[in-house]
Amino acid sequence: MTGSIVEKYDRRAQSAGSLVCVGLDSDIARLPQRFHSEDDPQFAFNRWIIDQTHPYASAYKPNIAFYEARGEAGLRSLARTVEYLRANHPDILTICDAKRADIGSTNQGYVTAIFETLGFDAVTLNPYLGREALAPFLARTDRGCIILCRTSNPGAGELQDLVVDGKPLWQIVAERVSREWNAGGNCMLVAGATYPAELAQIRATVGDMTLLVPGVGAQGGDVERTVRAGVNAAGRGVIVNSSRGIIFADDPAGAARDLRDAINRARGLNT
Repeated sequence: MTGSIVEKYDRRAQSAGSLVCVGLDSDIARLPQRFHSEDDPQFAFNRWIIDQTHPYASAYKPNIAFYEARGEAGLRSLARTVEYLRANHPDILTICDAKRADIGSTNQGYVTAIFETLGFDAVTLNPYLGREALAPFLARTDRGCIILCRTSNPGAGELQDLVVDGKPLWQIVAERVSREWNAGGNCMLVAGATYPAELAQIRATVGDMTLLVPGVGAQGGDVERTVRAGVNAAGRGVIVNSSRGIIFADDPAGAARDLRDAINRARGLNT
């Protein structure tokens, strides 16, 4: 995979020696009290987290729900967060966790909002409506399309494990995205750390394609099993996300560093 956004992540992963993605799931109700006196509490918190963790991060991933819930004020906080990252850490990948998918002009609106108005490098997408629905995203070969495959939540198997022509649906998604949808070299897949056996099968199916791997930390995914199952031939190819386990830790910098070090030990690297 040679898309420019994938290359951006690989360059940062190499220069920082890290496969860590910090999930900026900045629930306003959980922010430390000292941030509530700020004019923009969510942005002030995010800026502090970024300042603490950026030496150990190769990506940041805000979940848009925590910002949309606050209406205009929350979206302004999100926009300011992305602006701060672009101004101060332009080499770090930014992912909008929005799980978008729709049809026609509606999808074009999402493309404009996420890639232009907010300025994200990449977005998570739902494949359920098919390639035709995602065409406006896939056409943006300058941006990343991270498509849900085998998600980390406990109920994921209700639909994703359904067998179609002898294969689970998640495997068909992995095959279809890697072999047909990725003509622009800008596709990645979501594969949860909580299902390491399936993660290994996805890796075998998609070759060196980059995988966004949520589920370590608060969701209980095992770092060593995740890394061994998920890395590609170059020892990279995974974006290992931790949200609550880092941003609400007593020492976010230490939590991010510890995750980086655990991943690197699993990769056989000196930390």
